[in-house]
This record gives sequence, structure tokens and C-alpha cells, in this order.
Amino acid sequence: MDLPRFITIQESSHRIHNPLTADKLATLGQALSLAPGTHALDLACGSGELMNTWARDHGITGTGVDISTVFTARARTRAAELGVADRVDFIHGDAAGYVTDEPVDLASCIGATWIGGGVAGTVELLGRSLRPGGVMLIGEPFWRREPPSQEVIESCHAGSRADFGLLDELIEQFADLGYDLVEMVLADQDSWDRYRAAQWFNLRRWLDQNPDDELAAEVRTELDTAPARYARYEREYLGWGVFALMGRR
Repeated sequence: MDLPRFITIQESSHRIHNPLTADKLATLGQALSLAPGTHALDLACGSGELMNTWARDHGITGTGVDISTVFTARARTRAAELGVADRVDFIHGDAAGYVTDEPVDLASCIGATWIGGGVAGTVELLGRSLRPGGVMLIGEPFWRREPPSQEVIESCHAGSRADFGLLDELIEQFADLGYDLVEMVLADQDSWDRYRAAQWFNLRRWLDQNPDDELAAEVRTELDTAPARYARYEREYLGWGVFALMGRR
């Protein structure tokens, strides 16, 4: 049980595995007014930057779960670097279906709603670990504007237009699921640039060092096609954000 090696190569320099910059992650933590001792669960936590930096900056505690052995190892190393290893724990495992024994104050899944089969399933999954009155964080793509063709849709990593909503549609979906939107931090085009361009640099450096690896041809193809595809489609049509939700009473 692990992520494909291509993904860990592509994301090798990333501490945050989505187009949320460190500044925006910090902004989100500040906006939530996190109290010391807030207990959190982060499903598909990646390299644990949310849990680790918020433990350092706000005194939260909690657990991150991720399917990648590479990422969970990085998360533990980062926790030690930041002096928070006694407050956070990282588990290598499948986040799909993971529920805590005791309710948490904050439950999150940032950019990996496939663990619940989509937004609705992930909201339901996180809700099983969240205490009444707690805060849920969902990171999710949305259409910045209406995609004009199937080519655009597929180039933005979707199978159909319905895979993502426009921003207002996504917000309405949260309401239909019984949650109030109480805060949001959205990626901008520069956030996307920093995330995607770093992937290309990671791939190029790896390819220079591993020209005869079995993945070399796949990496070469990605470098040949990804930058222009990103500029033509994803940068223009795909948005992304983290949305803070609280259950309606």
C-alpha cells in the first residue's frame, strides 16, 4: 500500500502537496483562531505540513494519515525539525474509512476527496470523527469559469464537467450537505505556478540523475507536454481552495 513512485518523484521538493502556499496555509490557521490544545485529524495528510506548522504556531495536537511511506516519513522528520514530535503523530495507512476513537475538534482532507469517493463522501467520513461544533476543512478544485470543451475538462484532470463545480456550486453543495461555510482560502494563479513549476523542476532533476530508470520515458513525456498543457488549460480554468465548514444545528 503506497503511492506510485512517479508521484513521489514529482512532489519530491514539496512540503505542501497542492497549490496552497506556505503563506496561505498560515493565513488559514490564523483565520480559524485555533486554540492551544485543539485536537485535529488530517486525512491524506501528505508530508504533514498543516499538522506540523499549526502545532508549532498554534499549539494543536493530532494525527495525520497518509498512504505514502515517503510522505509520512517526511512528516515525522519535519515534526522533529519543528520540535512538535510530542504533539503530532503520523500513520502510514489508507485514509479512506479512517475514523478516530474519540471525536476531534478539527477534521481535514486537503485536496484528496477521492478517499471518500468525492466531496459528499469525504464530508460524511470526516463528520464521523468530528465533535459537534467542530470545524471541518475540505480542499477541493473548482472551475474558475465554465469549461468550453471536453478537451479542456480532461486537461484539467476531470472526466466530465460534473466532476467539479463552479465556486458558487461547490459552496451550495456544502450547504446541501448540512454545513455552513465559515472561512475559505483560495489558490491564485501564482499559487498554481509555484506548485506546478516545482513539479517540472523535480522531474527534470530526477531525469538528469536517472536517465536509464524504467520511469525515464514517462517522466520525459510529462516534461514535454505538461507545461504547455498547464498554461493552456489548467491555469485558466481550474481553481482550488480550502473551505472551512461547520455543521448546521
